[in-house]
Amino acid sequence: MPIADPNGLGNGRPDTWLGELQALSRRVEEYVDSYSRLIATYLSAFGRVLIVATFLEDAFRIAFQWTDQIWYLERYRKFPGILPQIFLVANIAIMFGASALIVVKRYTEPAVMSLVGVILLQAFGYGLIFDLNFLTRNLSLVGGLLMLLPDAMVARERLFPGLPVLNERVRRRYFLVTSRVLIIALFLGFVIQGELTPVRIGVSVLGIMFCILVVVGFTPRVSSTLLVLLLSVYNVWAHGWWALDAGHPARDFLKYDFFQTLSIVGGLIMFVNFESAAPSTPQEDLALG
Repeated sequence: MPIADPNGLGNGRPDTWLGELQALSRRVEEYVDSYSRLIATYLSAFGRVLIVATFLEDAFRIAFQWTDQIWYLERYRKFPGILPQIFLVANIAIMFGASALIVVKRYTEPAVMSLVGVILLQAFGYGLIFDLNFLTRNLSLVGGLLMLLPDAMVARERLFPGLPVLNERVRRRYFLVTSRVLIIALFLGFVIQGELTPVRIGVSVLGIMFCILVVVGFTPRVSSTLLVLLLSVYNVWAHGWWALDAGHPARDFLKYDFFQTLSIVGGLIMFVNFESAAPSTPQEDLALG
């Protein structure tokens, strides 16, 4: 007959190694949840800032390299008249404006679509629409931006409680499936961009393992938290642009990679925050229904 679980983790003692692993994972998830719920408000704000970090850096870079940007657009892209100035001003204004709206959680959906539009605008403007490296790099940015949408939809329902809403269980399943698919897009952008070094390959393999655990619903909060820590440490170690002289040719490239990885980390933080705000049973985590 079943006996009581002394750890209080279930109705019976796990009789297989898988059951023991699930019991351990639930204990770890409860430990992570106990801390993540305490800082949930700050996590959301921090994640939003990190997601738009690369757009803010790009806007500042265009402003500080204005003359070089104009010269490139006129010389190589053959922009006529004042079109280069209009193009750059539009990019700067949209990136600053949309990033500010995202950080303060106002008009999030239009702001997200505006930043996605900037990515497309730059792809055409700089002639990178068929550049595979550009497309793979920005795949992660789009994934991070889209990670903001479930949070925006929940916020809108709270503001307008009288509007018809989905059944709570159906809505939660939709949000979880969407966010877990987006986390693949986030990390895929990191994996296929940049030079493949032994360290990067190791980080990619570990990251893919964590992503798989997240997608199948096995300790998603723990796995995504470990993924955040993994990418954060790697980013500081591999993209330390601040250690180079201002005139070093690799400085701008390292800075670009650093802030783009920050945006990926921001998207993952939003995922951790969303998972923590939507508690579930282990069965729901594994089956999503």
